Amino acid sequence: MSVDVFAPIASRSTIQDGVYRQLRYALMTGRFEPGQTLTMAALSESFGTSHMPVREALRRLVAENALELAANGSARIPATSRARLDDLCRARIAVESLATELAVPNVTARDIVELEDTIREHETIGLTDSVYAMLDKNQEFHFHLYGASRSEVLIQLIETLWLRFGPYMRMLTHHIEPLLKTDSAGAYSIHHREIVAALKGKDVVAARAAIVADIEATRDLLRGLIGEEQS
Repeated sequence: MSVDVFAPIASRSTIQDGVYRQLRYALMTGRFEPGQTLTMAALSESFGTSHMPVREALRRLVAENALELAANGSARIPATSRARLDDLCRARIAVESLATELAVPNVTARDIVELEDTIREHETIGLTDSVYAMLDKNQEFHFHLYGASRSEVLIQLIETLWLRFGPYMRMLTHHIEPLLKTDSAGAYSIHHREIVAALKGKDVVAARAAIVADIEATRDLLRGLIGEEQS
């Protein structure tokens, strides 16, 4: 991936946080290849900054296990493996299912409408736009749902897990992109619709089962893709 997706940071007071937030979001949404090296020189040029804010952003992301520190001081996207994927998905299931359970009694009629709107936008984008726009809507759906848990701690944990899931999201984009603008694109909303149906009925058990099924379906797809790469 080219680092020219980043916007220049103009305000000196927000420069470090701006670099960090943009890099964090790019990692979370799978904008980098597994094993890809990120150099301070290239990132600094892309952001239009000195090396210092980039160095600080990379340091923070290494501390969050989203990046690995290379011997020359640059940073590297972690490689993918089935073992790491399974570990991350176990943690995601534990934390995201709990957030979903807590969200069910708090979800309002307005939340339902907005979640349904997001599903429709997600499906429309799958037929008309880029894979990244589609995955943005997927993330919007999940974090709207988890926000209703009213648990700051759980949301922070989920964000960290999604950040570490970034290399697998990149693999997912490669798989999904050829399917865009076909009937297959809508298949990725099945579990989201099940979640909304459960929310409408205030059914905690069904909502939890649907979010678990959503994560497991992604895990199983990715396990196959990793197997293909290693064969």
